[in-house]
Order: sequence, then C-alpha cells, then structure tokens
Amino acid sequence: MRTFACCLLLGLATPVLSQEVAIGRTVESLLEFAKVRNPEYTAMQAEADAAAERVTPAGALPDPKFRMELRDITHAGEQNPTLSPSRVGSTKYLLSQDLPWFGKRDLKREVAEFEAASARGRALGTWSEIAARIKTTYAQWYSVQRNERLTQEILDLMRRLEKIVQTRYANGLATLQDLIRAQVEQTRLRSELVALETEHHHLRTRLNALLARPAAAPLAAPEKLRPLPPPARLDYATLEERVRVRNPLLAAEAGKLQAAEKNRELTYKNRYPDFTLSAGPIQYQSAIREWDVMIEMNIPLQQSSRRAQERESEAMLSAARARREASTHQVLADLAENLAAIDGARRSEALATNDLLPEAELTFRAALAGYENGKLDFAMLLDAQRQIRQARQDQIRAQAEGQARLAEIERLLGEDL
Repeated sequence: MRTFACCLLLGLATPVLSQEVAIGRTVESLLEFAKVRNPEYTAMQAEADAAAERVTPAGALPDPKFRMELRDITHAGEQNPTLSPSRVGSTKYLLSQDLPWFGKRDLKREVAEFEAASARGRALGTWSEIAARIKTTYAQWYSVQRNERLTQEILDLMRRLEKIVQTRYANGLATLQDLIRAQVEQTRLRSELVALETEHHHLRTRLNALLARPAAAPLAAPEKLRPLPPPARLDYATLEERVRVRNPLLAAEAGKLQAAEKNRELTYKNRYPDFTLSAGPIQYQSAIREWDVMIEMNIPLQQSSRRAQERESEAMLSAARARREASTHQVLADLAENLAAIDGARRSEALATNDLLPEAELTFRAALAGYENGKLDFAMLLDAQRQIRQARQDQIRAQAEGQARLAEIERLLGEDL
C-alpha cells in the first residue's frame, strides 16, 4: 500500500516537474511563467489594485457624528450628580453631518481615479520592462548556445586539420610550426568554450531570477527565436501613433497630469467654506420638548496659506506637464533609434548569410585544397577558417541584436507586434 501511494505521488509530481523543465524552449513559455510568478510585477499589480480601491472613499461623505449633552447634572444643586438622562436638567441629542462645498467630492473622486489610472500604467510599464528583459536575455542565451555549438564544430574541424598537418609533417611536407599553430588554435577554442559556458550559466541565472525561481533551477535549451516583423509593420509613423496611445510610461504620466489638473481645481475650491448640518431633540426628564437645528461653516480667512497651496498646485501641474512632454520626446526618440537598429541588424544578418558566409566557405575549401597540394601555407588556411567562424558569429550576433531591438520596440508599445 505504501509503495502504491509513493508511485501515485510520483505520478502526480511528474507532470509538474516536466512542465518546470520544459520552460525555456520558447520565449513565450518564459513570459507566460513570469507573468504569474514575477514578484515585482505582482507588487505593482497590488499597488494598482490598492489605488483603485481609493476611488470610492475619496468621493464619499465623511461619517456622521452623534453627540449627547447632559445639562445640569445636579438639577440646580438639588441632587447629587447623575448621568441618567431622565434625572438631569435636560439632555440634548445632536446628529451632525459634514458637507464639503459643491463639487469638492467629485473632484476628489476624479483625482483618485486618475491616480489609479497612473498606477495601472506603472504596473503595465513594469511588466513591459520585465518582458523586454526576458526577451533580450532569451535571445542572448540562444546566441550563446549557438556560439558554443559553432565553437565546438570549429574545434572538431581543427582536430581534423591537425591530423592532416601531422600526416604532412610525417612526410616532410609541413613544418613543425604548422603543427604547433594547429594545437594553439585548439587551445584558444577550448578557452573560448569555457568563457561561453560561464556566460551560459550567468544568463540562466538571470532568467531564473526574472522567473522567481532558484538560480540553479533547470531550463530547457532554447529552440528558436521569434521571426522579426516584416519592414512594412515597422513603419515609424504608424508606430508613433500606437506608442502615444499605448505606451505604459506615457499612460502613467497622463494619469499624473490629469490628477494634477483636478487637484488644482480642488485647491481653488478651498476658497469656499465647508458646512456642517446638525439636528436633534432636547429631553427634559422623560419627555422630548424641543428640537434644535444648526448649520456651521468654516470661515476661509487664512488667505496667505490658501494662496500658497494654490501656487503649489500650479507648480505641480507645470511639473506634470513638463514630465509628460519629456517622457514623450524620450519614448519617440527610443522608438526611432530601435527601428533604425533593427533594420541594421536585419541587413547585417542578410549580408552575413548571403554574402560573407558563402564567400568564406569557398575561400576555406580553396585554401584547404591549396594546402594539401602544397601551394598555400597553414597560416592562410587558418585565416580562411577564421573567416568562416567570423561570418557565422556575425550572423548570430545580428540575430540577437534584432531580437533585443524588437523587445525594446515592444516595450515602448506596451504590447507584442
């Protein structure tokens, strides 16, 4: 029975574990996981929810107040002090309600609504930042893995070339220097593999941190990068309009600006008094014989204080306007920069794939044939091999750069393209 229970538990846990390990094959799996687990985004969502809950209290009336006065508790000195309403001279009951000047409650509610909208914008901005970091790190991780594979392939090639050199050296057709060069090149490649393995570890740790997982938690090997959008979808004029409407930072700044405008209106409303309405009966012994109604208002005499508050609200509004304008210019400049960079990355990849790599492979084959025939020295063969490696590295680097720029554009848009 115990064995059956253990097997059952393992069977239930296996899908969870396999799902955990499967994370990382695609960037979409990482984003889906992070949206639920990332604590920074969770905190910003909670703050946005808290800001939304402030809207109703901001526009509500203050709680009413109840007051009871026991008058003449000694009954003109004829009795000992008492707190019984039926034995004192009279008892006054008063129910009062504070009433702000017309429009103040609406303005307070609107300020809270715009502050809640700003908080939602900050939460979306936080997710856009996290998603961009995940996308960029995933692209770097993918490129490091491809570089590891490339370096291993070149290392295997160098081992085969070393055997060719050894054969030629044994036959007196190559020098000892050629053999040493082949061995030195292999040592350099192994050193690069160590550096790439270290970078691979760092990127995995960084991704796990973004996913709120232990640093050493396993991740599946990345399988592919997302395709870059066609150039027609990366038109600056079209994306500029989308950025102005959807960018989370601009949305947050717009909420702050609107809240500052309403807060200024509310500050000017403070020139007018607030009221308190009160009403209640007066009890004599056991009977209610009188009713009182009272209206109370504050007198706004402290004009210097109010003028200072009004100047403060004007300054805060000016600051909010300037901050939004600065953010808009910066966001649009970042958009233009990243669009130009993604176009450059696309062209660099095309050059490496269509021109540099085929030419380098032809050069290497010709150099290998020339070396085997004794027409070229080993240094030229090594240079041809390095050209192939450089072309493939340029291709990988351009792909990673394109993905990083795409992630930045999507961060500015606040959504995927």
